[in-house]
Amino acid sequence: MLEAKLDQASILKKVVDAIKDLVQDCNFDCNDSGIALQAMDNSHVALVSMALKAESFQPYRCDRNIALGLNLTSLTKVLRAAQNEDMLTLRAEDAPDSLNLVFESKADDRISEYDLKLMDIDQEHLGIPETEYAATITLPSSEFRRICTDLMALSESVTIDASKDGVKFSCTGDIGNGAVTLRSHTNVDKPELNVDIELSEPVSLTFSLKYLVNFCKASALSHQVKICLSNEVPLLVEYALENQSHLRFYLAPKIGDDE
Repeated sequence: MLEAKLDQASILKKVVDAIKDLVQDCNFDCNDSGIALQAMDNSHVALVSMALKAESFQPYRCDRNIALGLNLTSLTKVLRAAQNEDMLTLRAEDAPDSLNLVFESKADDRISEYDLKLMDIDQEHLGIPETEYAATITLPSSEFRRICTDLMALSESVTIDASKDGVKFSCTGDIGNGAVTLRSHTNVDKPELNVDIELSEPVSLTFSLKYLVNFCKASALSHQVKICLSNEVPLLVEYALENQSHLRFYLAPKIGDDE
C-alpha cells in the first residue's frame, strides 16, 4: 500500500511539466525512502533523475516497493485539475492497476478524486556513477534559462567554458555569434542571485541548446540551479528541492561535428 500526501500539488505539477517533453512513459519507483524516477529520452542523449524523499510528504507510507508506470501526458491532464495550493494525496495498492489522486483545497470546501490507469513499462535502471566534477557552477535558474533561450536564437549548440576568469556560454551560428560571461559574486540581501564557481581545472564542452532549454523548464522548482562539468562525462544540471529532494538532468556533450 502506498499513501503519500504533498502539502502543495504544485510540486508534482512542476516536476512533471519539466520532464514531459523529454520522456513520455516512465516508472515512478516507490519505496520506504520516497518516490524516484529515472528515464532517458528517446534519442538516449539525456537522462532525467528525480527523487522526492519521504520527508517531502506528510504522511508517507509505502509498505513494499511499487513501480507506477505512467504516461506523463495523461498524468499532466489529471494534474491540471488541481489548484497549485491544493493538497495532493497519491494512493496505490500493492499490485496496482491504477493510481488514485485526491486533490483537497486548503479551505476544505472541495475534494477532487481521479484514478489513472497504470502501464506496464519495462525500464532498465541505469547506475549513475558518483563523479568528481572539475567545475561546479551555481547560478540563478532564471539567469540560466535566459542565457540558453537567448543563445538558441543564434545557434543549436552552446560551448560552456569554465575557468578562473568565470564561466562563459558562447555560440556560433549562421546569423551571428553570441557570448555571455558570468563571474562569481555574492548578494548578501538576495542570496538566490548568487553566482558561485568551484573549479579544480578548466573545462570546455559543447552541448545541444535544445536540451538545455528543455531542462530550463524546471526553473520554476528552484531559485538556483547547479551545473556540473567534467571533460568526457555528461553535464549535470540539478534543481534542489526541499528535504534533500531533487530533479537532475544529465546530457552527453557533443563531440566534433556530432549533432
